[in-house]
Amino acid sequence: MTIDDARPREAFGLLNKVPEITIWFWVIKILCTTVGETFADWINEKLGLGLTNTTILMTVLLVAALVAQFRSRRYVPGVYWLTVVLISVVGTLVTDNLTDGLGVSLVVSTVVFGVALTLTFLAWYKSEGTLSIHSITTPRREAFYWLTILFTFALGTAVGDLVAEKLSVGYWQSALLWGGLIALVAALHYVAHVNAVLTFWAAYILTRPLGASIGDFLSQPRHDGGLGLGPTVTSIIFLGAILGVVVYLTVSGIDRDPAPAEQLHA
Repeated sequence: MTIDDARPREAFGLLNKVPEITIWFWVIKILCTTVGETFADWINEKLGLGLTNTTILMTVLLVAALVAQFRSRRYVPGVYWLTVVLISVVGTLVTDNLTDGLGVSLVVSTVVFGVALTLTFLAWYKSEGTLSIHSITTPRREAFYWLTILFTFALGTAVGDLVAEKLSVGYWQSALLWGGLIALVAALHYVAHVNAVLTFWAAYILTRPLGASIGDFLSQPRHDGGLGLGPTVTSIIFLGAILGVVVYLTVSGIDRDPAPAEQLHA
């Protein structure tokens, strides 16, 4: 079964709305997932907004970022990665609301978000005939894409907390576990030549619990198995790193679709 879309992008009148997959994509993705874990804690706890107010605030900001992203006719690094950061935070908050607010177990959350993600993939493929991120050239495909991203963050938060905390694996041990699984997926793609779309999404999902484990390890108190940097310092470090990489990508353009610029006027 072929998942790649062979139809030319010119037929849609839009350039691809997501970045090319380079090493910088994975670096900034992991940075964003780490911020999603620590920044939500910082707003909720350190600013004293509470879980509900934090969720409302970040959801409003996410909607504004999505509006800007959907209105753009091409990939813009600042807009795209701001949206990823915000959807990472909101995805974390969705799981936190279920766990802390409604008392839903992490096992149930993991199953629910796993099913939701699977159904989203199925609906996306049935509607578009492709799951390739190299074909995000219509509003409907972009809607499927961002819904998928939201569920990957919510699922990753649930399964990451389940493994690190409820199963008592520990934060840095969990980071090694998720990193090892990502390395395995990479080997399956580059050595065993497993389908690129399948391995991309597998790696994408696994980066969420990896980033969450790294964030928790850096921010959580030492008596809980962390380094005790706190959510404020950890968030500042990673937000600064994200800003630096986004500026580099904006200036260099190395992660932009190489399709000719005249397609913008198609």
